[in-house]
Amino acid sequence: MEEERIVSAQRQSEDDSQVEIGLRPRSLNEYIGQEKIKEKMAIYIKAALDRSESLDHVLLYGPPGLGKTTLAHIIANELGVNIRVTAGPAIERPGDLAAILTNLGQGDVLFIDEIHRLNRSVEEILYPAMEDNALDIIIGKGPGARTLRLDLPPFTMIGATVRAGLLTSPLRDRFGVVDRLEFYNPAELELIVTRSARILNVKIENEGAAIIACASRGTPRVANRILKRVRDYAQVKADNVITGAVAEEALKMLQLDQKGLDEIDRRLLIALIEKFEGGPVGLDTLAACISEEPETLEDVYEPYLMQLGLLKRTARGRMVTSEVYTYLNITPTDGPQQKLW
Repeated sequence: MEEERIVSAQRQSEDDSQVEIGLRPRSLNEYIGQEKIKEKMAIYIKAALDRSESLDHVLLYGPPGLGKTTLAHIIANELGVNIRVTAGPAIERPGDLAAILTNLGQGDVLFIDEIHRLNRSVEEILYPAMEDNALDIIIGKGPGARTLRLDLPPFTMIGATVRAGLLTSPLRDRFGVVDRLEFYNPAELELIVTRSARILNVKIENEGAAIIACASRGTPRVANRILKRVRDYAQVKADNVITGAVAEEALKMLQLDQKGLDEIDRRLLIALIEKFEGGPVGLDTLAACISEEPETLEDVYEPYLMQLGLLKRTARGRMVTSEVYTYLNITPTDGPQQKLW
């Protein structure tokens, strides 16, 4: 279900990847948003270059679609080195990681997406590599087994994850730079939409960009995906220009409201109100009610609803806030939830 949503922050297709590559900024100056991280990273990169050393290992975490992969490529560009990209689930055996590490050049960047999904045996290979620039290989089996240590060139490991809490302490402690990427504000997203429209050769007015930005759930990936669909609407239904009115009509076609909530978001909130009197209700119970996985509910749906102030997590479970009734245009007295307010 999540993969079909236009407002999903997850990368959905090969087309998504190709578009992102084309729209991806190449330097920190071009990178919009995340100002605190950019400021710190610029200092770390310059210091490493001045000392002719590799940048310390970096862990980037936060909700999907906020630019962790983009920032990793920018760091490599700013350092003037190559980047090797892989993902935690793709590294199945220690030998797979050993092959990657031994092919890194001096100062290169190794970027591992979804690093929290690394196999534990693979993860243990990383410890000496990150700490001592060494690779320990076990030769033989049983009592006759011996360890061969290979020296590796200095390199920078960049890990990305949406669930930093799932990283083991030994791995997390080996990252010298740990930063969380935050949701973007509408002004930042408007700049991103305008820049992307220029690269895509799409004519867009300020009002159109602002409407798309507000519906993008604080996420650049969602903003670019909505922009592509609004571009299609403008090409067929309008004069190939994204005005404010055209953007509004396109969002209606996509079944998105002005804040980027879709039918699934509304169904979740209404289920909380109608079936659980507004809450509190446990995560597993709520997930079963809307036929979704608890992890998806926790990582994908809830963060944005909480950011809007429509949902809150308590020690007893999930609850809607009083703002939900105004947003959905219903009153607390319209059902069994009356006693909550």
